[in-house]
Amino acid sequence: MVSDMNAIIDTEAQLTLRSCIQKVATGPEYSKDLSFDEARAAMCSILSGNADPVQAAVFFIGLRMKRETDAENKGVLQGIIDTMTRVEAPVDELVDVADPYDGFTHGLPASPFLPAVLAACGVPAISHGLEAVGPKFGVTHRKVLRCAGVNVDLTPTEAALRLGMPEIGWAYVDQRQFCAPLHDLVGLRQRIVKRQVLTTVETLVRPVCGRVKTHLLTGYVHKAYPPVYAELGRYAGFDSALIVRGVEGGVTPTLQQPGKVFYYHDKGAEQFFEVQPEALGIHQSSRAVPIPKAAAGQDDTVADTDALAQLAAEAGLAALKGQQGPTYDSLVYTGALTLTHLQRYASLQAAADAVRGILNSGAALAHFQAGR
Repeated sequence: MVSDMNAIIDTEAQLTLRSCIQKVATGPEYSKDLSFDEARAAMCSILSGNADPVQAAVFFIGLRMKRETDAENKGVLQGIIDTMTRVEAPVDELVDVADPYDGFTHGLPASPFLPAVLAACGVPAISHGLEAVGPKFGVTHRKVLRCAGVNVDLTPTEAALRLGMPEIGWAYVDQRQFCAPLHDLVGLRQRIVKRQVLTTVETLVRPVCGRVKTHLLTGYVHKAYPPVYAELGRYAGFDSALIVRGVEGGVTPTLQQPGKVFYYHDKGAEQFFEVQPEALGIHQSSRAVPIPKAAAGQDDTVADTDALAQLAAEAGLAALKGQQGPTYDSLVYTGALTLTHLQRYASLQAAADAVRGILNSGAALAHFQAGR
């Protein structure tokens, strides 16, 4: 009887996915959009483990070639939410630092240390990700934090509890811990090669939320994405969002040019403003924390992401000790934007001064070390 029921489930999953593929993968003239329910059912089918990997890949490629709609994005996101573990932290509000899961290849990321900085400023914060995934397979939060001595294998419940500890107030939680079926698709995504819908939606799954409010901090590169992320953010339950045009799609703006930031409050319509790094006392000659020449591969590619993660960890720890430089300025910049968005300070300059004070006093370092 059990085997018969499993066979029925397998057949239903295959038929669901097959039907969706027939709609989205029939060429530029005849492909049709999926409804929210169809996209959700297809994603649940894939995450159930009952779908043919070839059909799963065709589904993702078909959506990408056709271009995903808001309904399809939300449906895929909901399919993940249906499968994952979500935990409420014992804090009223928290910031979800949602950097690209595929990491960074053109600079040393400072953002893995941002949650500890925000925690030292009185704002609980969490980040999430995984070891490596395409299309970039770059340096991720997990890699950097592991090099800095952090336990990167906390369960969502363990991570949530750390947010409620005043001396810590920050944590990292891995995709393998909060949604193992999605993590199991890493190999398939590598074979797909190109970006697909999972790259867009996986950062908005909200694995840990606040009792009252959860705020999204994420980044983008291409101008089409802010409204997409804002719509997904509202759908996913983020009470506010700060969507930064960041280096490599991360949460840190370029350190040497004007930046554009989109935001919404109380799940309202998104708005935007421009920011000048010089206005915050930031004067750098590079867009991001530069990769030392010895660590770069040919054509400015990264030869060894593990070695680069170690360098990023060292630079981050130095910044937490008050050592000024591009990593320090990156934390000041993104920290100031976040604190101003949360209306903790009346101006970006005041917020930037507060973050510098937290870094220079060693308070951010103390929070980071307490959370290792």
